[in-house]
Amino acid sequence: MADPSSYRPRPGEIPDSPGVYRFRDEHRRVIYVGKAKNLRARLANYFQDVANLHPRTATMVTTAASVEWTVVSTEVEALQLEYTWIKEYDPRFNVKYRDDKSYPYLAVTLNEEFPRVQVMRGAKRKGVRYFGPYGHAWAIRETVDLMLRVFPVRTCSAGVLRNHQQKGRPCLLGYIGKCSAPCVGRVTPEEHRELAEEFCDFMAGRTGTYLRRLETQMADAAEEMEYERAARLRDDITALRRALEKNAVVLADATDADLMAVAEDELEAAVQIFHVRGGRVRGQRGWITDKVEAVDTAGLVEHALQQLYGEERGDAVPKEVLVPALPAGPEAVGAWLAERRGSQVSLRVPRRGDKKALMETVERNAQQALALHKTKRAGDLTTRSRALEEIAEALGLDSAPLRIECFDISHLQGQDVVASMVVFEDGLPRKSEYRRFQIKSFEGQDDVRAMHEVIGRRFRRYLAEKDRTGEWIGADDAPVTGPGAPGPGTAPAVAGSDGGATGGDSGGTGSGDRDDDGRPRRFAYPPQLVVVDGGAPQVAAARRALDELGIDDVAVCGLAKRLEEVWLPGDDDPVVLPRSSEGLYLLQRVRDTAHDFAIRYQRSKRTKRIRTSPLDAIPGLGETRKQALIKHFGSVKRLKGATIEQICEVPGMGRKTAESVVVALARAAPAAPAVNTATGEIMEEDDGGDTE
Repeated sequence: MADPSSYRPRPGEIPDSPGVYRFRDEHRRVIYVGKAKNLRARLANYFQDVANLHPRTATMVTTAASVEWTVVSTEVEALQLEYTWIKEYDPRFNVKYRDDKSYPYLAVTLNEEFPRVQVMRGAKRKGVRYFGPYGHAWAIRETVDLMLRVFPVRTCSAGVLRNHQQKGRPCLLGYIGKCSAPCVGRVTPEEHRELAEEFCDFMAGRTGTYLRRLETQMADAAEEMEYERAARLRDDITALRRALEKNAVVLADATDADLMAVAEDELEAAVQIFHVRGGRVRGQRGWITDKVEAVDTAGLVEHALQQLYGEERGDAVPKEVLVPALPAGPEAVGAWLAERRGSQVSLRVPRRGDKKALMETVERNAQQALALHKTKRAGDLTTRSRALEEIAEALGLDSAPLRIECFDISHLQGQDVVASMVVFEDGLPRKSEYRRFQIKSFEGQDDVRAMHEVIGRRFRRYLAEKDRTGEWIGADDAPVTGPGAPGPGTAPAVAGSDGGATGGDSGGTGSGDRDDDGRPRRFAYPPQLVVVDGGAPQVAAARRALDELGIDDVAVCGLAKRLEEVWLPGDDDPVVLPRSSEGLYLLQRVRDTAHDFAIRYQRSKRTKRIRTSPLDAIPGLGETRKQALIKHFGSVKRLKGATIEQICEVPGMGRKTAESVVVALARAAPAAPAVNTATGEIMEEDDGGDTE
């Protein structure tokens, strides 16, 4: 633990201007981001007697080893910069809301030539109009099915659209009148886009005008004795009213508002939001957060507003936002919301009337969400804490290993040797810090040698980053730019560089994976425990690599698959944890995650180098008969030595096709042994398991 007085800025050094500040730990990791109207007054609160601080604030300031700040001109700029840095650095002591579920949206892809109506989840995309979120995807599909009668907008995928454009005939929805069939030219792109925009207007709450227009058209058709057209318009009006009935009327027709309520206790808080458009509840969503910092209801509201509207623009920000408590500096938050919407936004606490009554409903939902979450989560928190304590006790560690890194080796019969590193913090995966390595120094089934190399590379990088830490102190807060600055995804320029891409399966490097100088985050944070997938030889190799680098404060163990035994360096016998042990379960989960991550990387590399089968060039030989040939003969090599009569014995093979196979294989150049994906031949895969 650090003494806050050891890094306290000198008197007069902190400006009294608005700004954003960052606390960093001894490894230069950003652990807290905050904003202030007056930096000097705000930071002074952190450097008083630790005994007078809130317990969570005291934990933060004693974990930190330095503080730095950036001055901005206004509180609105400070609010935006704080949101950006929290999103980028993911500080452990900041409130971070997590959705209690993945919410579906009704989306209209206005960025396409023929806009499409569909259900979407995940990050929002440019040029797509979103409505919701909804509680269930089926609710969206029911609404869309009713509205397609009136607004026959495309709902098919791009592949289906291209297919029917080539065929020159529409799909079933086109025949039954639920699609305007732009694929075959029944409507022009402009007419189809107009339909999509009318659909968006209706979903946005402008329903009264459109219904009145349809009713007028129905009456005119009846007067002109166009009864079939009048009946169709009547059915359209009925369908739209049925769609509207699915959303309860709660406020006046013109009301566009988001209502936010918070339920909290000492440790956690639940936030619920109702989205009201055109006086109807169009969507609902909820978040849960751990109160890792000393924050009141106003602070929770401010963080929730940042998360809710941080990426939104235009109509996605409503005219009115109703909250249980105004955040500190409500004028600045209101100005920030108005800037994102492009017009004035009312931020207030409802005191009476229908809005107050609806807010009470939202509050009840928040309380129920918190109670449900605590029921589900209580066991998880207890279990994770118990698991870490059991690991510490079994391995003889001084404290629970809050950061665990696990390494695994994977190869295919000695080729394409790769390794993976996964990170678990507080018993949960930290996917942004996963790493993967290419083992280029040798090929072969020497898992022990590969493990020694990977551990050495990882911790050499840690030592290099540790030596460079002094260069960051006092650095300018602005990201590095210009010709010398590394671009996104730039690999670290270190000899023996690893495949080192971060970020789950994709291996991408996002803005959240960068240090304050703009470089990709590397290996600057050491673990308390290194776990290797294997037995005593792999553990000995890992310990030897650490000893060669002079690192003696990182514990090492291995988990052998055969009997799920835990091996420690230098011990002749393994540590056997009970099968019911939560600590063993966590180690298994860490090991299996590293194993899967390594296998996926190895398979992706293998796919790139596999050659095409000579059977692919034979006309008339489909996938089924290729697989039948390989199953019958065992390999392409044996198939080359077969006669026409022997090939004809394979079910489904005629003499003409057999002759084509013999001629094609005779012409094909001899191929080196390789996995043959085209034929479906499966080769045994070695995942770099135990060597005992």
